[in-house]
Amino acid sequence: MPPIAVDNEVGNTGFKAKSVEAPEDTQSGQSFRREARAGRFTGQTAGAAPSYVQANLIVLPSEYASDFRLLCQRNPVPCPLLAESKGPGIFHQLKSWTTNLSGEQIANDIDLRNDFPKYMVYEDGKLTKSHCADVEREWTDRHVGFLVGCSFSFEGALAEAGLSPVHVVRKRNVSMYRTKIPLCPAGVFQNSTYIVSMRPYKRKDIDAVRSISRPYVSTHGEPIDWGWDAVARLGIEDLGSPAYGDAPVNMDGSPFVCNSNVEGDDEVVPVFWGCGVTPQEAIQRAGLAGTIMAHAPGHMTVLDIRDWDIIPDVAGVES
Repeated sequence: MPPIAVDNEVGNTGFKAKSVEAPEDTQSGQSFRREARAGRFTGQTAGAAPSYVQANLIVLPSEYASDFRLLCQRNPVPCPLLAESKGPGIFHQLKSWTTNLSGEQIANDIDLRNDFPKYMVYEDGKLTKSHCADVEREWTDRHVGFLVGCSFSFEGALAEAGLSPVHVVRKRNVSMYRTKIPLCPAGVFQNSTYIVSMRPYKRKDIDAVRSISRPYVSTHGEPIDWGWDAVARLGIEDLGSPAYGDAPVNMDGSPFVCNSNVEGDDEVVPVFWGCGVTPQEAIQRAGLAGTIMAHAPGHMTVLDIRDWDIIPDVAGVES
């Protein structure tokens, strides 16, 4: 279902993330944002502030805002829209696109120009700055910021079930890949495809992983595909060379590759989710004019809402 506004205040880049462990005083949304704003937290955010919702960022000139909303409405799995700037040029107040939550509830005391550990800047569709500390100079009174749900938000639930993702345990950035799955087009956003994130799991755990992540529809929900044959179905050329993030590894740190010596339920296979980097890929393919900003992949901000605030009532839904 497309997001419903709540009106009452409501190219292979090749970059790699540097992991920086979260200080103890960043274990809430507001305190995390203050640490990022002050430049004291600069790393990737997997595992940061457990149970708080994380969000991706896209900042566009206002003339593209309606097309971007439509892109999110038509493609809710890779682009689940949580909130946006309350108006052009406004970076400290949000309008909610999340049912039953106001913008102030989603994040109070927020600065979209500074509250992500690292940013990307695009000029006329080309990446010009990678992993910069803020975007104060780039932000103008024409810009509108959008917060898109992030799959890091359900990783705490996986960990509680004894299914911690490898990249969290190894303190690495999640692996992200271009695919051949087309996005439903919207306005200027044409001819783009899904980006997916990948987490390795044993076959016997996939049903549990699906069940745990399924309710998180505002942060990509359950996996879209899994298994070694999924690599070809998705059109991923080389699992060892992700488009974004770090190369995948096993729990012991060795490279994650197909192991023909392990079969059946204990075989570890790739599991793929929709990814919030998808809008950045769409922007590059659209070649939009002007200055566009985004989070550096793996470097999200943390909101004030908790996991349970965005999970709908799924009682009675079967696997």
